[in-house]
Amino acid sequence: METPITFGTDGWRTTLEEFTAPRVRMVGQAVATYLADEGRGDDPVAVGYDARESSRGFAEELARVLAANGHDVVMPERDRPTPLVAWAIVDRDLAGAFMVTASHNPPEYNGVKFIPDDGAPALPEVTDAIEERLADPDPLPPEQHGSIRETDLTASHFDHALDLVDADLSDLTVVYDAMHGSGRDTTDALLERAGATVERRRCERDPEFGGGAPEPSEENLTGLVDAVRERDADLGIANDGDADRIAIVTPERGFLDENLFFAAVYDHLLASELGPAVRSVSTTFLIDQIAEAHGEDVVETPVGFKWVAQAMAEHDALVGGEESGGFTVRGHVREKDGVLMALLAAAAADEESLDARVARLLDEHGEIHQGRISVDCPDSEKDRVIDELEGVIPDEVAGAAVEDIVTVDGFKLLLDDGSWTLVRPSGTEPKLRVYAEADSEERVEALLADGRELVKPLI
Repeated sequence: METPITFGTDGWRTTLEEFTAPRVRMVGQAVATYLADEGRGDDPVAVGYDARESSRGFAEELARVLAANGHDVVMPERDRPTPLVAWAIVDRDLAGAFMVTASHNPPEYNGVKFIPDDGAPALPEVTDAIEERLADPDPLPPEQHGSIRETDLTASHFDHALDLVDADLSDLTVVYDAMHGSGRDTTDALLERAGATVERRRCERDPEFGGGAPEPSEENLTGLVDAVRERDADLGIANDGDADRIAIVTPERGFLDENLFFAAVYDHLLASELGPAVRSVSTTFLIDQIAEAHGEDVVETPVGFKWVAQAMAEHDALVGGEESGGFTVRGHVREKDGVLMALLAAAAADEESLDARVARLLDEHGEIHQGRISVDCPDSEKDRVIDELEGVIPDEVAGAAVEDIVTVDGFKLLLDDGSWTLVRPSGTEPKLRVYAEADSEERVEALLADGRELVKPLI
């Protein structure tokens, strides 16, 4: 029995056994009906796709359904990053776009998400409306069908990125790792256009992603760390499969924790422009300390970039991001953009090496370490466990007293030694997530262990 089509944290994503052409066509019709109900039934839309073997075919299915409902459809000439599709919506005044991608998931997965006309992630009222309209295609008469054409999505995005991040990178050497995904010949090309010398790794399309998943995690980027050091490069940059997220490698630190990268980027931006930061509840308090030092505020959101994007609009934020590697900045679309952020990372590194910048920030604000573990929990039990957790929250965790409790997303326990631990349900897997932040790895491990013991009896 097939599981229902549901749009989770970032679209509908599942294995290819369930991600089938008839079901994809139903999603296409649902969006066509939704757009018609919103008064945009005749407006053009885009359909993009990632490097997976099946993605182009699914994108063509969606394009045909949309065209049969009267929309003109633009598609990239090949797989391209999600952020290029999001930028095209705003740049071309489109009614929205589909992106066929399973992001960092392994090759046996695929997925699709709808991006509304503001280029930001769809909020629940939009995805709920799409789910309510799921139906088989209902085409208009042939004479009312729209057109489907391919076009280049890189030039406009690059021009905008270079206007937003004005940098001469001619003294910088970057090793870029596309992980065989859609960032190839895109992120590296943008860096070269800004003057950087770019050395490439895994920049050939491989729908199997080298036999793994295009997830730019520390364990998957050991080769990039080695390459940065062997080639005496200033910086290493990697993207996930659809290049909406970024990971950074530095010569001294190797893999740079995304929390520290966020801090470095915010510090760099504050040198020339003021504004608050938006971060998810699982992201480091170092952002708050940097903001406070500049007289700025921080807005805390639930996990999920749609909430970061919403808060960025409400607070005119300078930057928004999550510890999972998704970021964007003021003046750009409010969608994760690993291509633009690669240019910004390089610009920051050219001004002051990221190793030096991070060391300076930690010297000013104190050491920070973070960790995360997962605890298996059926989706059907998540709400109950979180509800029951409220009644068993202890007075102290790992020997530190609980000073405050944040309920933005699950339960975040703020401790009197400045550390914290967070328990929240995963939006993508049958698991609970336990996070912790403290001034040492040992302290983080103790907090995670106590967090695990707190939730396990409830499952």
